[in-house]
Amino acid sequence: MITSEKESVKIAHTKAVRSINVGLIGFGTIGTGVVKVLKENASVICDKLGCELVLKRVADRDINRDRGVKVDDGVLTTDAKDILNDPDISIVIELVGGTGIAREFIMEALEKGKHVVTANKALLSTHGKDIFKKAAEKGVDIGFEASVGGGIPVIKALREGLAANKIESIYGIINGTANYILSKMTNEGGKFEDVLRRAQEKGYAEADPTYDIEGIDTAHKLAILINLAYGTYIDIKDIYTEGIASISQLDIKYAKEFGYRIKLLAITKSVDGRIEARVHPTMIPAHHPLATIDGAFNGIYLKGNAVGSVLLYGMGAGMMPTASAVVADIMDIARNMNTGALRRVPPLSCPEDAVRAVELRDPESLEIPYYIRFLAMDKPGVLSKISGVLGKHNISISSVIQRDRKIGGAVPLVVLTHNALEKELRAAIAEISTMDIIHDKIVYIRIEENLGAAN
Repeated sequence: MITSEKESVKIAHTKAVRSINVGLIGFGTIGTGVVKVLKENASVICDKLGCELVLKRVADRDINRDRGVKVDDGVLTTDAKDILNDPDISIVIELVGGTGIAREFIMEALEKGKHVVTANKALLSTHGKDIFKKAAEKGVDIGFEASVGGGIPVIKALREGLAANKIESIYGIINGTANYILSKMTNEGGKFEDVLRRAQEKGYAEADPTYDIEGIDTAHKLAILINLAYGTYIDIKDIYTEGIASISQLDIKYAKEFGYRIKLLAITKSVDGRIEARVHPTMIPAHHPLATIDGAFNGIYLKGNAVGSVLLYGMGAGMMPTASAVVADIMDIARNMNTGALRRVPPLSCPEDAVRAVELRDPESLEIPYYIRFLAMDKPGVLSKISGVLGKHNISISSVIQRDRKIGGAVPLVVLTHNALEKELRAAIAEISTMDIIHDKIVYIRIEENLGAAN
């Protein structure tokens, strides 16, 4: 029988239509969002895939709590083994979190030849090497779009959209809690402790906010971005990490006066063949697009040698934005299954045997401008003593402000430097800290003047 081209396409499409069973481990906030997306957008998903995604089982320790979304009878279970041991479930979604039992679930799913989708940035940043190698060994796919940036498709951008580029730099606001706190302090005032408490009351910060405010969560996400950008595995311990707890209203006020805003940035750059990896509060020009990203929103500013600068912006957390990314990964894997194109794109965008070690740049070799705030005695000669030590360590001053009221017999003295070597700056601060003219801990903040340009 001879068929027309249109009929052939229709027959081929019809043959591809089937159902794919998925299992969800972890029915918390994000898990609830995934179930909602799968149910509410079922027809849209089916139209785009040409097949149906069937949520066959959902495992959680608590299956009685009302999540505001219903699942079919017999779907809920308290035993994750009901998912891992079910031969009809092809894709396992891990949303338990942490680096303990979640790792066991993922490794067992991969061992059994099941594809995996996870949002677990802490796990991937510490055990990604083992997990990705197991996925390669078993010939299965693993999706992790939701691990960085919530609903922002930065993983896909690095793995596919920007694959032809050498990534020169990435600057990321990738922790919504820290950005919310700094935004509120900047726009509405208030002490760090008070704004943090309000953020906790509104649900923007955890009861224990350590990972967010100390930069640890940001470092986990930066490790994943570095692995993708440079085809490597970086140890989370090699990322210089500093939080935002030392930022005060004085710093925010002076930043405004100098034309900057303070953001907690994840930064990586390729400089002379070495990779920078750092997380810390950073002053950036108030006119830069990243400076305008407020509240719980995230933004990732990338520069590739071919594409130039790219800004990705959106909700970096939350039930539905994160669920959107999780389900997108499920759909990618379903497409690969339907077309026989499994592992079309490896996790790090390059074959496992092409993953290479990179040389990391010593944080002390950083050479950029700095903001330094001293609380110093208000008497003649103080500035000359401080500038003398800075000069001894090859640090040149570009601007000075000293006009606020006394605080306990001392006044804030703020200095902006020209480009200075971090090693020299730390040495100078250590020396100045011992002087009897200094009344409090010295605060310094790095300034990124030309985001996207290598230093």
